[in-house]
Amino acid sequence: MKKTLITIMAALLLASCGEKPKETPKAKDAAIQAIVVPSFNADSAYQFVAKQTSFGPRVPETQAHADCAEWLAGKMGEYADTVIVQDFRSRLYNDKGVDGKNIVAVFHPKAKKRILLCAHWDSRPFADHDPDEANMYKPIDGANDGASGVGVLMECARLFKAQPLPDNLGVDIVFFDLEDYGPHQEHAEQYFEDEANYWALGSQYWSRRPHVYGYKAYFGILLDMVGGSNPNFPKEYYSQGYAAWVSNKVWRKAYDLGFRNAFSNELGTVISDDHVPINRVAGIPTIDIIDLQPESINGCFPDVWHTVNDNLEHIDKETLGMVGTVLVNVVYEE
Repeated sequence: MKKTLITIMAALLLASCGEKPKETPKAKDAAIQAIVVPSFNADSAYQFVAKQTSFGPRVPETQAHADCAEWLAGKMGEYADTVIVQDFRSRLYNDKGVDGKNIVAVFHPKAKKRILLCAHWDSRPFADHDPDEANMYKPIDGANDGASGVGVLMECARLFKAQPLPDNLGVDIVFFDLEDYGPHQEHAEQYFEDEANYWALGSQYWSRRPHVYGYKAYFGILLDMVGGSNPNFPKEYYSQGYAAWVSNKVWRKAYDLGFRNAFSNELGTVISDDHVPINRVAGIPTIDIIDLQPESINGCFPDVWHTVNDNLEHIDKETLGMVGTVLVNVVYEE
């Protein structure tokens, strides 16, 4: 996971007041009532998280990263109509070139109306916010920061296969690589001026070169850190600025499902995450469902963020189930 940005743009705040007009034809209402939304299995999602962490830290250009990529592509191939592994090369903050892999699973490829669901699958090479200085250059498991969002989306993929989506709706699940390879905290000031460009490298690449030429989606949802206990999901600032109607749609569904305590109606802080290039470059209105903890020792991210304690012990099945339930309801009722 990346950094918060200090500068808040007034234009985004004004844009957050807008909401896309609702479509409420009776025919659509009847169709929604006829849809049976499958039950999200939190135990299955948890196992997908556990499997990712079993490879070890998924740092690009390591064996653990290569092994996990192969497993992710193979597993998603069991569920999706098509799986595309998008190999790319990017440049890190220190000018080092590094190889990455975005993994794309396509459902109903011929459907014109599409929804983009995404998360990052790599893990941080440095535990640079660990309270123990001896750990600050160790890679992390990234159970919450990375694997949790992927685990939820893998369970969604399993459900899309078991209970096919409406014929007129397509879904693309993208696992972004090289999201979390930004500069070490120790050198943050050195790279501060251009810091936002050093994170979310996989989504920056995909936004410029999507898996289908000219790709567009009706809207997108990014998951990041959706596996911790007692989560707080406010309406992230950029999400409201670029896609208020999407976050409002998702939060209304969360309220309908009884998850008001976790899905706060408050405006969250500014987060530079994978959804930013998707909005700015790809032009797809995309929101970020992300756990933000104002009382955390890390300022706004969960206490285990970018520490060696971001491991399976701190994954809560209830949170995975809550986020997954909201997601499948939003998708199947679209």
